[in-house]
Amino acid sequence: MAGYRGVVTTTTRIIAAVTAIAMVAATVAGGAFLALGGLDRVKDAQIIEVPQEYRAVIVSAAARCRAVPPEVLAAQLASESAWNPEAVSPVGAQGIAQFMPETWAQYGIDADGDGVASVWNPIDAIHSAAALNCVNLRLVEGVPGDPLVNLLAAYNAGFNNVLRYDGVPPFPETENYIDRILRRAQAIDLGSIDQAA
Repeated sequence: MAGYRGVVTTTTRIIAAVTAIAMVAATVAGGAFLALGGLDRVKDAQIIEVPQEYRAVIVSAAARCRAVPPEVLAAQLASESAWNPEAVSPVGAQGIAQFMPETWAQYGIDADGDGVASVWNPIDAIHSAAALNCVNLRLVEGVPGDPLVNLLAAYNAGFNNVLRYDGVPPFPETENYIDRILRRAQAIDLGSIDQAA
């Protein structure tokens, strides 16, 4: 009987050691995955593919503000709503471009000419986001730093904060937003599309 207990104890110790090694290896691998931006990269891969129905609209809308390449506008939309035209944020931002109601009331455009400027209409919202980019560009003109980075900061944090901090405000959300958009824009390929939309 004593020999049997010795075998069980040894077997239990081996299983415990192997389990511990596996857990450490999994933790290290998981940490490396996260440290290298794994979750962000997985999420990027899911949303940098621009839906076909928005490609021509994005290219056409980007012409409203030539300072913002179509790929950056597409990355903005992907980051704002993951292409969901019915998205509503916890703070009340609406639509594919995530306009707050008061901002939409001021800057919403009837881009498709149906007589209604609707935040829920992707064509209206995408053109409105592009137009707002140029408004923000003018509002933060003269602020030190990259104008594109400053206008993205203004879109996320408000132009008043960009002016107040004389550049990108030190808000982790805004800094991450800018980094995410510029990184995603590099991976977006809008391809050859009909620009008549």
